[in-house]
Amino acid sequence: MSTLRLERDGQVAWLWLNRPERLNAFVPQMWDELREVGAQLCADGEVRAVVVIGEGRAFSSGLDLSVFEGGNPLGDEVADDAPPRHADPLVDRLLRVQDAFNWLEDAPFPTIAAVRGYALGAGLQLALACDVRVFAEGTKAGLLEFKYGILPDLGGTQRLPRAVGAANAKELIFTAGQIDADEALRIGLTQRLVPDAELETTAGELAATIAAQPPLAVEGAKRAVNVAGTVPTREGLRIEAEGQAVCLRSDDMKEALAAFVEQRPPSYQRR
Repeated sequence: MSTLRLERDGQVAWLWLNRPERLNAFVPQMWDELREVGAQLCADGEVRAVVVIGEGRAFSSGLDLSVFEGGNPLGDEVADDAPPRHADPLVDRLLRVQDAFNWLEDAPFPTIAAVRGYALGAGLQLALACDVRVFAEGTKAGLLEFKYGILPDLGGTQRLPRAVGAANAKELIFTAGQIDADEALRIGLTQRLVPDAELETTAGELAATIAAQPPLAVEGAKRAVNVAGTVPTREGLRIEAEGQAVCLRSDDMKEALAAFVEQRPPSYQRR
């Protein structure tokens, strides 16, 4: 990969956006590499948490405007045998580009965005695709797409309202404005606000805490929480019960109970 860097720290993966000279602005190759690394991580049964972070002084400043110079800001068509998802080829391509971020929400493990500097446009939409966001003091966030005559198309219109409420999301999108880290914390855009020097440590400790939890239970809980408020309560309860059934039949539950009785850390095998 030339736009990303992947590191492993035990069961925690660190995914670095690696275009610091451009404030980690997005180009089509970055979307393709994100989609590929997402498939790789989701297939790795040893990964228990992923931290997404930007190299240098910004998480991501958004779309690299140089992509408009070539007349094809979405890049080439994805070379695979998957059938079209939409009759409009442009819509089909947009849906495929969205997959670069969607895996962070769909992954069987929790994902954490560690954000400093700027999270603008596509950068903020990437952070929104993660389960939890940790902001460094001084961070600026916003969806600036209206400035370029477009709308947020990588999940911003769907995930931002879930994080901050519909009215706050509409104000941010409609004004194409930026907010500071304190306001982001106030409205629920970030769950934690820490000094810049503590960003990596805080995100790493949070990821390690999550990685130590029973993975089957984490996966089931994430799936159930993701649909909360988007499906009827009875449907959500069914998904919750299905996740619990997996846990009740698992060796991991037996290990959790044994570790509790024996007063030792559990060793989960995800089975």
